[in-house]
Amino acid sequence: MHRITVIGGGFAGLTAAITAAEAGAKVTVHEAHHTLGGRARTADGPYRTNDGPHALYNGGPHWSWLRRHDLIGPLAPLPPLEAARLRLRHRGALRRTPPFAMLKLLRRGVGPAPVETDFLTWAAGVAGEEGARAAAHYSAVALFHHDPGSLSAAFVQERLRRAAKLPPEAHYPRGGWSTVVDRMAALAWNLGVRIETLSRVDTLPTDAPVIVATSLDAARRLLDDPALTWPSGRTALVDLAVRTRRGDAFAVSDLDAPGWIERFTAQDGTLAPAGEQLIQGQIPLAPDESKADGTARAEELLDLGFPGWRERLTWRREAVAHGRTGAVDLPGTTWRDRPAVDRGGGVYLAGDQVASPGLLSEVSFNSALTAVSLALGRHELDLKHA
Repeated sequence: MHRITVIGGGFAGLTAAITAAEAGAKVTVHEAHHTLGGRARTADGPYRTNDGPHALYNGGPHWSWLRRHDLIGPLAPLPPLEAARLRLRHRGALRRTPPFAMLKLLRRGVGPAPVETDFLTWAAGVAGEEGARAAAHYSAVALFHHDPGSLSAAFVQERLRRAAKLPPEAHYPRGGWSTVVDRMAALAWNLGVRIETLSRVDTLPTDAPVIVATSLDAARRLLDDPALTWPSGRTALVDLAVRTRRGDAFAVSDLDAPGWIERFTAQDGTLAPAGEQLIQGQIPLAPDESKADGTARAEELLDLGFPGWRERLTWRREAVAHGRTGAVDLPGTTWRDRPAVDRGGGVYLAGDQVASPGLLSEVSFNSALTAVSLALGRHELDLKHA
């Protein structure tokens, strides 16, 4: 029987643990915190906030894997009336529809964007500069990067298309992401996985194989490998609750700059006490910007989409988060250029900033399956069988 050590009990670590245990391995998971989930944790208490806005996209392989293992659970449907309340800020005003030029980039006839060119340059050639900037900023809902237009055109195009797809790919587990994590943890336990919380690993274990399913920053320190770097995003998180008022927007997408504000209780009323609405915003920050800069932009969107929110405010929390996007690919790079899963010597990486395809949490899932496949030498665990 193979023995595998997994460091990190987030989405990637639990995926790796379940997959390895199902293949017959004896698995131990070390999690530094007292709860599992990593960034997929949901806060306890009356306001059940995630660590930043979260959604599950149903277009990737992790969706069928989660479904097959009965891990998704009840989803929070968005009522048609609420869905119609998506608003867009464009030229300083709140609008119901995007500029026509932006829609040109979503037509079927538009071919694949190049890897070598930045998105803004390529998109401007298709839809003009205004349409290109609006599309780049809209894609921030799946990027949370301060300058999406500077990234690889191919990278942004894929995320723009998936974020704008109708019907939407994004789905929300009722009760927050922790409900999915709890089900994953229960399945891991039932498969015989040993899970140790409050178990911080500061020295790489000598008994291989080891799957390091932490942030890339933590993996770099643990492996003492300066090469473990890749660009990501930094954001201002603004969470607040307001008393319910008819006519509030479901979400406000900023087309003048990257930013997104969403009323999560529009689809899941269990996230806040009765009579209150939970709103979460994530505003990308440039390297020279502060939390106050991001908060100010969030408040501009709140003023447009949630009139009188200050007088209705019942709770508020702010923070700055790093690495929110996972990996972002600059012009001339793809996911294949990111830090490799196989680090040699029986050590493997899993997470959202390593060399695996997908959108957001899909990268964590794909890299976890790849890491287990390599660790066990089992080709039948290849992604095509996920």
